[in-house]
Amino acid sequence: MGAMGHLDIAWRDRDYHRQWLWLQANRLFDFFQNRAFNPTGGFHELDVDGRPLNPGNPTRGIHSTTRMIHCFSIGSLLGRPGSDDIVDHGMTYLWEKHRDHAHGGYHWSLDNSGVLDATKQGYGHAFVLLAASSAKVAGHPDADRLLADVTEIIETRFWEEHHGAITEEFEADWTPIEGYRGQNSNMHLTEALMAAFEATGEKTYLDKAEKIADLVIRRRAGENGFRVPEHFDANWTIDKDYTGNEMFRPSGTTPGHWLEWARLILQLHALGGKKHGWMPDAAKSLFSQSIDLGWDRERGGFFYTLDWSDAPAKRNKLWWPMCEGAGAAAFLNEHLPSAYHETWYRRIWNCIARSFIDDERGGWHEELTEDMMPSHTLFAGKGDIYHALQACLIPLFPATGSLTRGILDARGKM
Repeated sequence: MGAMGHLDIAWRDRDYHRQWLWLQANRLFDFFQNRAFNPTGGFHELDVDGRPLNPGNPTRGIHSTTRMIHCFSIGSLLGRPGSDDIVDHGMTYLWEKHRDHAHGGYHWSLDNSGVLDATKQGYGHAFVLLAASSAKVAGHPDADRLLADVTEIIETRFWEEHHGAITEEFEADWTPIEGYRGQNSNMHLTEALMAAFEATGEKTYLDKAEKIADLVIRRRAGENGFRVPEHFDANWTIDKDYTGNEMFRPSGTTPGHWLEWARLILQLHALGGKKHGWMPDAAKSLFSQSIDLGWDRERGGFFYTLDWSDAPAKRNKLWWPMCEGAGAAAFLNEHLPSAYHETWYRRIWNCIARSFIDDERGGWHEELTEDMMPSHTLFAGKGDIYHALQACLIPLFPATGSLTRGILDARGKM
């Protein structure tokens, strides 16, 4: 694995490393800012060269719209010129087009002809809450109405208090699509609920985040050796035989989500006043399990999925688990510093720098083969700024909350 000297001096405390992270974040902003802007509304997803995919009739998924709002709210807080226009553009499209003016809630996707997929997804609504919260911290004038609207929808349509989590999906008219509950939508809602709490100070958001974490991590992951189960029935019983969408609901287990939860659990622990004593050990276990079971010791990178015997199933390497690994290691190094966490922080970034950053064309490769060559079986191009940008910026701010709040609190000190 190579020499890893001077582990007592964390990379995230070194000026050069911090400057390098700023450079990578700025390159991501540069790659997406003008290329993704669709003057007819919403945002383009981009091909490997940064050109719009299907420019004649592009699909606008709600996760893409909301993530651009979130990321360029971060840009606005940092003082990046042009960010405010991106946030304005996204907020308008989200409110006027994604929002269902007849039934309430937010459609999953649209194209030039109108609504493409009218379903109401918990995953999508989690990102609407994140976009609204980030826009509010950035001072956008329409953030409060969006935040109030999506909060009411989550509370009245999705939230199941008897489980302490949200249900998954509905038809456009709110007819339930029954039989499935998923951790992925609840994980991203946990992220959004914490951001909403930090944006508003309203503790009800934090209470919900703690309930989700208790169900998904303390109980279900804890019962399974801190391998996070992905798929459940309506009673939150694990469905190990589930097969679904490989992008949003892959079968088996997904080590990248264990890494994501490791960071979120530590953030929740900090925001909640460190009253849940189980959280730090859970975060350590989630991280170490992802390394022990998910990391390819021969070639590097995290396998996308494992089967329930812990063998690699989908062996391709995606960019987002690498991003979540970097973020988790940064949080662990602040809350539970150790040579192990610092070593893996460096190892993950070494792998990102070697294999995932596209120095020639910009952006990051979103998918590699098992032997670390660019491929496109799941992702057609470079459609997402969210994971990579957060990976670059999380180590630059205190590991105590959301990026937006951390940047606001640090404003004038950078």
